[in-house]
Amino acid sequence: MSQFNLLGSRRFAPFFWTQALGAFNDNAFRNAMVMLVAFQMGLDDKTVSLYTNLAPALFILPYFLFSATAGQLAEKYEKSRIIRYVKLFEIMAMVVAAIGFYTHHTTLLLVVLFLMGLHSTTFGPIKYAILPQALKPQELVGGNGLVEMGTQLAMLVGMIAGNSLMLIKGYGPIAASATTIAIAVLGYLASRRIPPAPATAPELVFNWNPITETARVLGITKADRRVFNAVLGISWFWFFGTVLIAQLPNYTRINLGGDGSVNTLVLTLFSLGTGVGALLCERMSGRRVEVGLVPLGAFGLTAFGVDLYFAHPHVAAVHGLDWLAFLHGAGSWRVVMDLTLIGVFSGFYVVPLFAYVQARTPRDRLSRVIAGNNILNALFICMASGFGLGLGALGLTAVQIFLAAALLNVLVAVYIFTIVPEFLMRFITWVLVNTLYRVRVDGLENIPEEGPALLVCNHVSFMDPLVLMANLRRPARFVMYYKIFNIPVLKFVFHTAKAIPIAGQKEDPAVLQRAYDEVDAALADGDLVCIFPEGGLTKDGDIAPFRPGVSRILERRPVPVVPLALRGLWGSVWSRRDSMLHRARLPRRFRARVELVGSAPIAPQDVRMDALEARVRELRGDMA
Repeated sequence: MSQFNLLGSRRFAPFFWTQALGAFNDNAFRNAMVMLVAFQMGLDDKTVSLYTNLAPALFILPYFLFSATAGQLAEKYEKSRIIRYVKLFEIMAMVVAAIGFYTHHTTLLLVVLFLMGLHSTTFGPIKYAILPQALKPQELVGGNGLVEMGTQLAMLVGMIAGNSLMLIKGYGPIAASATTIAIAVLGYLASRRIPPAPATAPELVFNWNPITETARVLGITKADRRVFNAVLGISWFWFFGTVLIAQLPNYTRINLGGDGSVNTLVLTLFSLGTGVGALLCERMSGRRVEVGLVPLGAFGLTAFGVDLYFAHPHVAAVHGLDWLAFLHGAGSWRVVMDLTLIGVFSGFYVVPLFAYVQARTPRDRLSRVIAGNNILNALFICMASGFGLGLGALGLTAVQIFLAAALLNVLVAVYIFTIVPEFLMRFITWVLVNTLYRVRVDGLENIPEEGPALLVCNHVSFMDPLVLMANLRRPARFVMYYKIFNIPVLKFVFHTAKAIPIAGQKEDPAVLQRAYDEVDAALADGDLVCIFPEGGLTKDGDIAPFRPGVSRILERRPVPVVPLALRGLWGSVWSRRDSMLHRARLPRRFRARVELVGSAPIAPQDVRMDALEARVRELRGDMA
């Protein structure tokens, strides 16, 4: 099913339009206010500078003050009802904004800006916490992609609309007011169609102290190191994006020689690119939470960020170009490519991280983790502003700041992938498997979304663990022959994936016992464990008799058993179809079509080795 089908589903569509209309209004109001203050009120440069620099701070301030409280609200109460209250609040804020626009009351407009920041702060934890409740696990990446795409486009259209409406001669304030109020009303009407999303922690004791609750929320966010580092990755995305967008006006004017229409063009390219990247995530990840795309996204941000510096490093010879004149100029399409692809790779980077946080965080804490994420995002946005201002004060130009951010991204990426090697491991696995095979999966929804289970699969090639690793929705601990575990290069992947090396009783009884102990500990921790009960690779394409390891595991730790089968790997890369003498040549079927299928879990008390072997044989069928 295409992710776009979600737009026709009541589970998703009303929420999608509610959040998109809210993102539109945030940006339409802010840009209309800036246009009014900067160009239509006759204020001096110092006053304009004061207001335009104060505005972002006022919008961000509620994230620091109230994100923790918003996280509590989203977990203690039913979410669709909170959304409706938030949208009513938005309508009232836009009515007050209309008064400010009409009377040119800047202080009142700044108050409304703070209120809109509060609106976004309250909506933020609900925005991402409601998706896992509304969507199936296989829809999560696609749903996040649509939300990211919708948000980017709504922000872009809102920015353009805010500027354009306020420029309507004689009627700008009225047009901006009428539009923002109408959009707020539409958002409220859309919110009334959102299905109920029950409270995930109704017993939560509410803490009204924002300082202590902020500290507690950040502690909850840091509790799972993997999730926390994903949150840091998301916050870094906001840092990078803030630096980029803040420099675009000067870059457009000084380096590209463009007018306001060129600035709109470059913003459009970045926003559209991000939307496209977000949508592509579902196709590229196979509808799974695929954090292997994150290193790819980080690479693209640096590569095209650096190229953006070299595309137009000097001051433009001609100024005042409109967007058409700019596109006809030398080197313009390289800039277009760089900005668009920075957006695309931004989507690859941030969408899997959001989905990862949603998938790995318990439901009764997700809203507060999202609140912690929002607090850190706000902090990183402020740091990005300081970064840009500081480098500007040192005399660096916009393109030099682009280059600095792109190079800094390398250091941040290395840091994140060092402390969370799963991201890099998944990237290597994703590249290897998708280069060598074309994989189709079926029945993997039978694997429990949480809790321990033992996965049992036939063993055809040295790549079997990687094929499974790249396609399972949950991480699994693989039990594998210790000599395969020690293969150079792949050992990094297996070690990072916490694979469990095993040896035969006659080869190394200590390794064997240690393997059983590790399997038991992993299952006790609620992990998935995958075992190949044949005890080795098939030599003839058939499934060898199962060894008693599964029974021994279940005796110590009774858990559900999920039968799996690999099809089509026999004769592909690293299977044993050919003799050792001929294995050095190219495989018979490069980019082989491979299938991974699963069936319903078997209760531990019902597991019989002969029946389990027969079930795996049945799943594999004749397609070795």
